[in-house]
This record gives sequence, C-alpha cells and structure tokens, in this order.
Amino acid sequence: MENTAELKRYELLINGEFVPPGGGEYSTNLDPATEDPIARVAQGTSADVDRAVQAARAALKPWNAIRAAERGRILMKLADLLRENQDELAALESLDAGKPISGVQRQDVPAAIDTLTYYAGWCDKINGQVVPARPDALTYTVREPVGVVAAIVPWNFPLMIGMWKIAPALACGCTLIVKPAEITPLSALMVGRLALEAGVPPGVLNIVTGKGSVVGDSLVAHPGVDKVTFTGSPSVGRGILQGAAGNFKRVTLELGGKSANVIFADANLDSAVRAAASGIFFNAGQVCSAGSRVLVQRAVYDEVVERLAERARTIKLGDPSKRETNMGPLISAKQMKSVLDYVDIGKGEGASVVTGGKRLGERGYFVEPTVFAHVAHEMRISQEEIFGPVASVIPFDDEADALRIANGTAYSLAAGVWSADIGRVHRMAAELKAGTVWVNTYGYTDVRLPWGGSGDSGFGREHGDVAIENFTEPKAVWVSLVP
Repeated sequence: MENTAELKRYELLINGEFVPPGGGEYSTNLDPATEDPIARVAQGTSADVDRAVQAARAALKPWNAIRAAERGRILMKLADLLRENQDELAALESLDAGKPISGVQRQDVPAAIDTLTYYAGWCDKINGQVVPARPDALTYTVREPVGVVAAIVPWNFPLMIGMWKIAPALACGCTLIVKPAEITPLSALMVGRLALEAGVPPGVLNIVTGKGSVVGDSLVAHPGVDKVTFTGSPSVGRGILQGAAGNFKRVTLELGGKSANVIFADANLDSAVRAAASGIFFNAGQVCSAGSRVLVQRAVYDEVVERLAERARTIKLGDPSKRETNMGPLISAKQMKSVLDYVDIGKGEGASVVTGGKRLGERGYFVEPTVFAHVAHEMRISQEEIFGPVASVIPFDDEADALRIANGTAYSLAAGVWSADIGRVHRMAAELKAGTVWVNTYGYTDVRLPWGGSGDSGFGREHGDVAIENFTEPKAVWVSLVP
C-alpha cells in the first residue's frame, strides 16, 4: 500500500477560506502517467455544499454592489495572476490530468487567460434597452445576474472549461460553487487561491471537491442554486436535468460528441490527414469534439487510411512533463479499460485495426493511437463515443452519402469538411447537423464564438455574448408617465 502521509493536502474553498471537509475524508489523486499518488484531496459532503451555497447566496448582493467596472478590474487582475503563475499552473494541470506540458502551455493556459480577459471586458457592457411600448409609459429592460451558479467541470480540460464557466458567471455578477471533476481538481483550487489574491470577495467563488454522486448531486438538488452549468457525459446530463426540476433551475449542458471529419477526394490530403490525426489524437482523444469518425470518399479511402496510420505511428507517447511528448495517458484505469473494450468491440464487428489498439507499457494508462479501417456506419465504434485515441475511418460515395453518415448519430456537437469545391463546402456546412462546422481545418475554438450542440451533445451555448444570456435574467420595467 502506498504511503500517502507526506502528500500535499488540498482543502475546500468556502467563503474565502480553505477549510477541511465536514466528514474529514480525503481521496488520493494519482498521476495518470505513473499511477503514483500525487495529492490528498478533500471529499466534500452535502453539508459542505450547503455551507458553500449559503456563502454564495450571502455574497450575491455585495458582489453586485461593486461597480461593474471594478468587477472587471478584479477579473483582469486575476487574468494577470494566471499569466504570472502560468508555469506552475501548467505543470499542475499536466501532472493532475496527464496532459503533455507542451499542449497545456500552448492551449489550455492561454485559452483560460483569454477567456477571463474577454469576460472582464464585458462587466460594464451588460446593457438593457428602452422599448417604446406606448407613449404614456417609459418601458425598459435590464439584465440581472441569474444568482447562485453551480459549475460542474469535466476532467479532460479542467482549467480551460472551468474558466469557460467561471469567467462569464462572475462578469455577470453571479456567485459560484465550482465542482471540479473528482480526479482533476488541482488547477481549480489554484485558481481559487489566485482569485482571493486578485480581490474576489469571500463567498463569490467557492470550490467544493469530491464525488459527483455526493457533491454534484447535492448542488443540483439544492434549492439555493439558481443555475447549473455542466460539461460531461450524456448519462450524467440526463440526471442533472431530472435533479434540477425541483426548483426549475436553469441548466446548460455541453455533453458528448461523435464528430464527423469529412474528406472529399479533391481535398488537400496533406492538410486533411494532418488535421484528422490531431483531431482524434490530441489529448489522447479525450475531447468532446474529437473527429472520431473520419469519413473519406472512396476514391482516396485507402490512401487516407494509410497516411493516417503513418501519422499515428509517429506520435510519441510518454511522460507528459517532457516537451517532446505528443500524447499522454488516458485519465484513469477505468477510462483505459473502456477504450480497450471498444477496440475489442470494433474487431468483433468486423473492422480492421490498421495500427495501434493496445496498451503501451505496464504503468500509466497509455493506449496506442489506433486507426480502424473497413468501418461501417452502423457499427458501435461509429455510433458510440469512445473518448480515446481511436479513429474510425468510414468510406462514402458522394455528398448525399456523406451527409447521411455524418448526421446519422445521436450527437451534433461539431463536424469538419475538406474539399477544394467552394460550393460543396457551403452546401455541406448548411446541411451538417452540428453546432460548429470547420471547413478545411479542424478543432479550433475561440471564446468569441458560440460553442455547443443538440441531441446527446446537450443544449445551450457557451462563449461569446450567448454566455451573458446564460448567466443573466432580463427584467422589464414599466413606468407610467400619466400624472
């Protein structure tokens, strides 16, 4: 049994103080690359959730009594602190989530800072409007914060997606209880510490770590929570919808994906294959918008399969702290088993493994980049989200066939289309069932553009001005002008 006595202990952040959990229990976080223990993390209870909700409720009016421009200054100060501490933050995220340090430094940390900076600028620009309903009245609207927000964050991009929720909620004058994923809580706790240093008042940003079945369920059911924003699996999302019905909480759900990356024969195959590889193997395929279904026109199918397999074989798996590492481990033993089970399912369905398909090494949750050929649209590996480095390459005949296959799942988060025909890419973009369509590129996001899907990909959108609507309620004011 591992000795955990010397591990750093992480507490809950409630009402501006780091405090031990009410039940006195801690879990041991493991490094996904080595399976070694790295931290002891507080296991929050329902009572801890209640304390955090009460703190957030009490902080709501004081937070909104601060001038909007001053709220923006505080958020900008937090962005500056993230920038000053970005090396420590990146190293912590890489260790906790098994993410290659180069990728965290290139994407996760800059995206978190950009999101915070963007919404800091929104604080004093959340306006209402005068609506001339009738001449004997002054009628206008204002936007008020939705209230206390529960933000439930996934383990694949803990820092970046966490900030997608924290930044707009704080900008709108809401207070929050953040529930990080149980297995990747460390960057959220660091953000909480820096937020206090930046001047975020006590109770405005609370962080309660622990199990989803305890902390998450308690937040969703709590009558003092006004809104839940969740990123994660469709099955959990369904449970959140049911739990939120108690007091009709507002809910935003960003769930799964089985995104189609469609490559026509006239595409630039060098660019298409390079992007298809990064689209499925980035973050070991643990991306909701991963291009896990690579649809290829039959005339170039064999060539694309071989090129994609060649790129997969060049990916360097290994220690996430080393800059030469391209791909790290999966997040947990459970996730590794699930991905390898899907590899077996694909083989059993008649698909062919061109490369990969096995665990690498005996320590750490590494799975080789895997390419399946001869995949039929109806197979489970084509229909179900694997959330690992597994590409299913599916042939198609023409535009109509590509659309039939691309739109033929329960998901609709994202899609890509590759072609030199300008008319074709516009037709495809119009018909693809997806919240984001990339044309001759794949995988980019920006906080200024809406993000989300429908069906099993959830509902609502994050980012941009849409997020301002997520965290505010419009109020109409009617002033009689009749003496």
